[in-house]
Amino acid sequence: MSEIDVYKGSTLPAKVEYAKLLADSGLLPAAYRRQPSNVLWAMEYGGMLGLAPMAAITGVHVIDGKPTASAGLISALVRRAGHQLRIKGDSKSATCQIVRADDPDFTFEVTWTLRKGAGDNPSAEEAGLLGKGVWKNYAASMLKARAITQCARDACEEALYGLHYTPEELGAEVDEDGDVVAQGTAGTAGTAQKPAENTWLTAALKAAPEHATLEACGTVWRKSAEMVHDGSLTKADATRLQELLRKRMEELKAAAHVAAVAETVAAETPALDPDDSWMPAIDGLENAADAEALLDDLADQMGRGELEPGRASRIEAAIVARFPAPSGGEEKKEGAQAA
Repeated sequence: MSEIDVYKGSTLPAKVEYAKLLADSGLLPAAYRRQPSNVLWAMEYGGMLGLAPMAAITGVHVIDGKPTASAGLISALVRRAGHQLRIKGDSKSATCQIVRADDPDFTFEVTWTLRKGAGDNPSAEEAGLLGKGVWKNYAASMLKARAITQCARDACEEALYGLHYTPEELGAEVDEDGDVVAQGTAGTAGTAQKPAENTWLTAALKAAPEHATLEACGTVWRKSAEMVHDGSLTKADATRLQELLRKRMEELKAAAHVAAVAETVAAETPALDPDDSWMPAIDGLENAADAEALLDDLADQMGRGELEPGRASRIEAAIVARFPAPSGGEEKKEGAQAA
């Protein structure tokens, strides 16, 4: 007995219990996690199509309230109904032909082209699809999918059981195989959501480079991980945000380290005499680049033996206290101490 036969033979309470258990799996598409009602809907819809529960969950997506399926599943439904389907094409055009089982003398044919041509064939250019990443990278696959679904709608709509479109045709983000890669919030099975519509994400991306503490970065990081888990944020968007957070956390850690070094230098080194001849140059520092140049001058004089080591250390401490992060300051400090 097949899996679909077992499912169809189950009672409704058994199906509900199965849906509840399955919904706890972290391996399901995001729209089904912790959503047993969505899982049950997909299994029941799949049962109508003769699909096993897992095939229905992974193959059927609801976009704006409309069930959709990949071009591969639509092709399978057409052929299972006894009709002949042929598809051929490349990255410039694709042609699908369907011959119905009850009308073998007539061939339904649809051709999709990448660019608008002289004929009446639909084109990706006319439909405004060429700007999409999936069309740029996988034009051949997308053309074949469009040709299959349009031809199937024309030739044998009754074999599709309402699966008239692919997710990509209704605006979802898909990969080369037509599988949805951008899911919306859980609650509507497989609803697609464009990243630009996520106001939380927009605000988080803007704020990421400005967080003042590691704790603030960590809070946003954990929130993004939770949103990926519940389906309200795509993995790609979470990665984009987390890269910004990681960069900011590295900046905060570096700043904390530099501040600690400056405090240590200040604590360990006596203050420079206010009347020291180096003080005017130190007081005139305007930025870290100036501090870097002054440290270079200090290192040169130390190398020539023109400065007493203790005084050189006090001069360096005064420079670092003004601008604690000139590059190479750490190495120059070690050189001064060694001298």
